[in-house]
Amino acid sequence: MTKINDLIIASNNQNKIREIKEILGDFFTNIYSLSDKNINVEIEETGLTFEENAIIKAKYIAELTGITALSDDSGLEVNALDGKPGVYSARYAGEKANTENNNAKLLKELEGITDRRANFTSVIAICYPNGKIITARGTTYGRILEKLEGNNGFGYDPLFFSNDLQKSFGIATSEEKNKVSHRGLALQKMKELLSK
Repeated sequence: MTKINDLIIASNNQNKIREIKEILGDFFTNIYSLSDKNINVEIEETGLTFEENAIIKAKYIAELTGITALSDDSGLEVNALDGKPGVYSARYAGEKANTENNNAKLLKELEGITDRRANFTSVIAICYPNGKIITARGTTYGRILEKLEGNNGFGYDPLFFSNDLQKSFGIATSEEKNKVSHRGLALQKMKELLSK
């Protein structure tokens, strides 16, 4: 397989970067994070969908660097909350929210609610310096637990009971999670698109 070129991931989230490198590493000569290239920017996510936000970020970084850029936008969608937190997953409990605040808010919102079905969705966008954009979407289904289970993963993982794994993402190993996770599924679809 010929490696096409360099790729810059529009993120500094080490968990995300590791996952992307594990799945797409064969396609690119070098894969960089923003910090590898000394880029320190806050890209405003003004999109109303995961697709729009992923494209906004990838396009911005590709234009800024002249390097093919990858971005993902993902989040948790809870049926009983009309799809919330959705695109606001990272800042569900406010702009300065952290994982603990977000998880606490989600549990509070679901108090007394029996329908706890939920899904994680991820959209991956790759934007080439010539303006060409490709996207891939992945969704994984499960439900929200009553309390945190496990310390693995990040974000809402310890609250998300995966239908595929029959356990929380917080208990799953990264290998198990990558096989069924929304980002893993979107990256696998992206891998197929890049193989064509």
